[in-house]
Amino acid sequence: MPESGVVIVAVGWAVLAGILLCALAYVAVTLDAVLSARQLGVRGGWTAPLSRAARLLRQRRRTTVAADTLLWRVGGAGMFIGAFLTVAVIPMGRWVLADPDVGIVWFNVVDVMVWALVWLTGWGANSAHSLVGGYRFLAHGLAYELPLMFALVAPAIAAGSLGVGDVVAAQDGAWFVVWMPVAFLVYLVGVTGFSVWGPFAPALAADIAGGVLAELSAVDRLVFQAGRYLFLTAGAAFSVPLFLGGGAGPVLPGWAWVLVKTVVVLAVLVWLRRKVPLLRPDRFMEIGWMVLLPAVVAQDLLVSLIVVRGG
Repeated sequence: MPESGVVIVAVGWAVLAGILLCALAYVAVTLDAVLSARQLGVRGGWTAPLSRAARLLRQRRRTTVAADTLLWRVGGAGMFIGAFLTVAVIPMGRWVLADPDVGIVWFNVVDVMVWALVWLTGWGANSAHSLVGGYRFLAHGLAYELPLMFALVAPAIAAGSLGVGDVVAAQDGAWFVVWMPVAFLVYLVGVTGFSVWGPFAPALAADIAGGVLAELSAVDRLVFQAGRYLFLTAGAAFSVPLFLGGGAGPVLPGWAWVLVKTVVVLAVLVWLRRKVPLLRPDRFMEIGWMVLLPAVVAQDLLVSLIVVRGG
């Protein structure tokens, strides 16, 4: 197994990492707004994120009768904070805030937390529509989480380690996306899932008055929505060390290549939101268990055979 080439930096650099995550998330928000405007046949959309944020910050915070305010707030704020926890194990070229031996497991633990956070947001409001939205998300989670776990296993098998730095080092010859494309695609499905994004947004659908978002207002709504974009960004960024060679690339420094690759993956995920219809949880469970799970398990088996054969 190749030695990890990452350098652990001081904890103070976490501020810069958080700023970069927010900046990339803002790029995703802006791109989403521009594409929405074009879909409606109008120009612009570049300033829509700022105007929406300003409107929510000016809005009066409302609540519901007998709401569990603590759980409600924990769910929304947790979406915002959880995304920052994943940044700690994502290398920016050679530099990383932390490189634990179980970095991939750390990422998976944080994304599983989203189950509780979204459900708590739906439960805490004491509203039927919010609660239905929370249960819809749990139904989706049952279908995407296990395939996602097996997708995360594939790079770990190839690298012989659960450390993110070791996974990057193991891609010196060829990026993992080249010989484990199924795991890469299933991973991206999982990213859209825990970001409550695209086809996995029925938890926020109009037929249940916005679902989890139905009773959220003012800064609470802003924080929850920001958390979704931050998780989408963090998921796109984590795909770079897992499957896309980390900071590998010509001319540009490693950290620049990480940013470029992250923006490309993020742009694809934002663009696909309008191309893939919403998936009913019951129907996606069939796809997740009957298609995605067997496919990614077969991918893991193939990777294992290649690793064993190679030495």
